[in-house]
Amino acid sequence: MTAKNHDVIITGGTLIDPVAGRSGRFDLGIRDGRVAAVAPSLPRASAPRWIDAAGKLVVPGLIDTHAHVYEHVTGKFGLDPDLVGVRSGVTTLVDQGGPSCMTIPGFRHYVAERAASRVLCFISTYLVGGLEGHRYPELYGPDGVNVEHTVRAIEENRDLVRGIKSHAEIGGASRWGVEVIKLGKAISRQTGVPLYVHLGQLWPLRDGVAIDADAYVREVVPLLDPGDVLAHPFTRHPGGFVSGETGKVHPIIEEALGRGVKVDVGHGSHFSFDMARRALDAGIRPWTLGADLHGYNVRAPGARMSDRERSDNPFFGVAPFNLTVAMSELLALGLGLDEVVATVTANPAKMLGMEDEIGTLEPGREADVSVLEVLTGRFRLSDNSGEEVVAERLVVPAWCMRAGRVFPADSPLVPAPAAVAA
Repeated sequence: MTAKNHDVIITGGTLIDPVAGRSGRFDLGIRDGRVAAVAPSLPRASAPRWIDAAGKLVVPGLIDTHAHVYEHVTGKFGLDPDLVGVRSGVTTLVDQGGPSCMTIPGFRHYVAERAASRVLCFISTYLVGGLEGHRYPELYGPDGVNVEHTVRAIEENRDLVRGIKSHAEIGGASRWGVEVIKLGKAISRQTGVPLYVHLGQLWPLRDGVAIDADAYVREVVPLLDPGDVLAHPFTRHPGGFVSGETGKVHPIIEEALGRGVKVDVGHGSHFSFDMARRALDAGIRPWTLGADLHGYNVRAPGARMSDRERSDNPFFGVAPFNLTVAMSELLALGLGLDEVVATVTANPAKMLGMEDEIGTLEPGREADVSVLEVLTGRFRLSDNSGEEVVAERLVVPAWCMRAGRVFPADSPLVPAPAAVAA
């Protein structure tokens, strides 16, 4: 009689694991919440439970590098972490800038410890963190940053805090130049964690002040170190990778990427197919892929928003999507499937300094597994500027396993496929 070496075996799927260099048909054995074996075929009698993944992709648990899940504390901005996470086929979430040095205890207790998803964060540079989705620019200047206290909060919460979040955009520049970025960089260097920088206009310009977006990008980017992250490379807003003067990628951006600065797509309300094509044509390759879902670009279940609030927040509801739709958009833009899988598995694990823990299905790792379907046909995808493309492949979450526990992809935030008539 064959020993029951596994609690469950996932069989029949096409396994893609960029770290291990695997891409093909493999069985995946799970025991005690960890990966126990990966082999072309495992004995049928070695597990009491088998899960058939035939016709599906089996990949390391998806990692969303740009989430907003500090529910309630960030107002309508923050979403339920498990609706964004395990119930959308995503096992690890990185909240970008929700908690601050003042509010991270609440983030730990009410979000990270209670969620079934693994929830980490890039702590905010600002004392107020992501209150109401950064709606009030007057709160985000240098006087709203405390380097000493933020450094201390990082040191006391190393298990949760994997980096710093800040904003480099022309609305802020019209008020305080690059000073906040310099303070964020000081925190980053003192703690040894990366700085994650939002690009693309967020706040309105201060009355009577004009800012040259291209000049501002040229001033900010040299401040960054290898391992720091530039977010929203494909933004439709001024101050991104593409120069408003030339219509091409800034040379200073290309220089920064050449010395080790990384790129996170940070989809959200920023993504433009046009800008993405220009950047990709220039050789820019996204390193990681964050969905950037929040309560102003998807309708959270049970959320209510008045007509006035909706008019005050023009991004509300313009882009129903999830992380796998963002993956589909990269496929439609010409990236290969293995490369896209790496942007949500192996590469973000490195960005988080957790490549020894997550991002691969090597035996011994915690059993974080995402199972996806790749539908073929004609599917309508739209960006935030209104452009539509017809994609031949659409990635859809089926279910995931977080530390050996199975979750169906039943989140109402996962949009139904929009098929196009032939």
